[in-house]
Amino acid sequence: MALELDQEASPRLTHDIVRWISQEYHDMNGSSIQTLESPPTAAEFAQLVHISRPVVIKGFQIPALKRWTDDYLRSKLQAQPISVAVTPNGRQSRQADAIAAGPGSKLFFVEPFIEKVSMEKLLEQLNAGTCTQQDSSNFPASYLQSQNGNIYSNRFFESPNDDSSEFGALREDVPSNIPWVTEALGRNPDAVNLWIGNSNSITSIHSDPYENIYTVIRGSKHFTLLPPCEGWCLQERMYPHAVYGHTNNSDGLSVVPSSDAPQVRWSSVINPDLPGSLPPEAHPLHVTLEAGDTLYLPVGWWHYVQQSGPITIALNWWYDAEVRGMNWIWLSLLRGSGSVPSGNDETDTW
Repeated sequence: MALELDQEASPRLTHDIVRWISQEYHDMNGSSIQTLESPPTAAEFAQLVHISRPVVIKGFQIPALKRWTDDYLRSKLQAQPISVAVTPNGRQSRQADAIAAGPGSKLFFVEPFIEKVSMEKLLEQLNAGTCTQQDSSNFPASYLQSQNGNIYSNRFFESPNDDSSEFGALREDVPSNIPWVTEALGRNPDAVNLWIGNSNSITSIHSDPYENIYTVIRGSKHFTLLPPCEGWCLQERMYPHAVYGHTNNSDGLSVVPSSDAPQVRWSSVINPDLPGSLPPEAHPLHVTLEAGDTLYLPVGWWHYVQQSGPITIALNWWYDAEVRGMNWIWLSLLRGSGSVPSGNDETDTW
C-alpha cells in the first residue's frame, strides 16, 4: 500500500525529537574541531565533506597573505570605488544583515546601507573605528562584505571577460578556485568573496547553502558554530524587510521599511555568546582563526562571526552544496519547513 502524503502540509520534527537528535550528535562527535597541519588531498577533502564537520586547515598559502598591506591595497585599487556596508553605532545595530528595531519599536530584518568609497577611505574609516576602545561605539561600523562574488562570480568560469569586479586589480593575488576542493566536489566555486572589517564588524548568526572555505589574511576571526541539528536553538522567526538609510535630511542612519520585499526568515538570537541566549541543551563550538588559517565550514552549519585587530581581512570560496541524495533533505527537515512564527508576535520559547 502506497504511503500518501499531503503535499500541502510541511513536515516538522517535534521538540523532543530534535533535542534527542542534537544530544545524540553531540555524544558521538563531541566538542572538538579537527586541525590539519597542511591542506588535504582531494580524496581527503571528499571524506571531510562526507563527515560534514568544521575543520581548521593550516598551510594554505596564497599570494594575498604576503602582499596585502594597507599600502599595497591602496596602490593597487587607487581611486576605484568599492561597495562598503555601513550600519549605525551600538553593538546590535553594527551587525550587517540582522534583526533590529525600527519604526514603532517593531523588529525588522535590516540590510546595511551601501556606500561607494575608495580603499584609502575604507582603511581610514576602519582605523578610526578602532582608534580607542572606549570611543569605538561612537562610530558607525563599515564592513566590506558584499557576498556577491565580489572577487570572482560563477560567470568568471564561463566567460572571464564578462565577470567584472571592483577588485579586479587584486585577482592576481587570489586563486579563482582551490584545486583540492574543486577536484573533490567536481565543480568550480559559485563565488569568491573578500571581507574587510575591524572589531566593530559583526556577522549575525546564520547558515549558508554552501560548502565554505574561509581563509584569514590579516587579523583574527572568532567563530561561534552550531551544527544543523541545533538550528532549533536559534528560534527562527519571520521579519519584515528593511534597510538602513538616511531620512529627514539626517546624517545618521535609520531603519527604513521596504514596501515590496517579502518577509525574511532569520534567527531571533542576536548574540549566541551571551549567557541565556541559547537553551542549555545547545552545544556551541568556538574557534579562532589567525592570519594564514583556513576553516572548512560545511553546508548548513550555523555561524556567528566576530573579529579583532585594527583591520581584519579574509577571503572565502563558496561551493554549491550537493543536493542529490539524502543530505539536503535532512538539512531541510532539521531546519524545519513548517509554519514559522512572526518575530513581532512572540508567544513561544524553547
